[in-house]
Amino acid sequence: MFRTPLTLFRTLAIAEAISWTLLIGGLILRATADLPIAVSIGGGIHGFVFLAYGATAVLVALNQRWGFVPAAVAIVSAVIPYATIPTELWLQRSGRLRGAWRLDDSGDPRDRRPIDRALRFFLRRPWVLGLVLVAVVALVFVVLLVVGPPGGKG
Repeated sequence: MFRTPLTLFRTLAIAEAISWTLLIGGLILRATADLPIAVSIGGGIHGFVFLAYGATAVLVALNQRWGFVPAAVAIVSAVIPYATIPTELWLQRSGRLRGAWRLDDSGDPRDRRPIDRALRFFLRRPWVLGLVLVAVVALVFVVLLVVGPPGGKG
């Protein structure tokens, strides 16, 4: 399904935009129909997808060897409603999403770095990588739920 970094990144960029729609729709329903549960549902989905998109951006940035600026733009784009879509288009058009997953050592000196060796280890085991990412995202999500929403619970 996610045979290339492009397909994974694009899928999560679109999912993040859709989750913004759910959150905004929930806010509208809370304000107009006095349905606070709509924000809880939309906000929960958005929060989880937000974290998953961030993890995906980091994974793809490492695989594609982006510099700090493209990686930061990709991650920060999730904070601005719908900005993940133009960000994905920019990254694709600039060639930053081109290519395959780096499963093998290419002889590049950077391939000997511990982070690159770990990346190849997990990329060769996509089910393990997927489970680890879901577990980390879920753990962060639960911790954030315990801490509470931005701005407090009032």
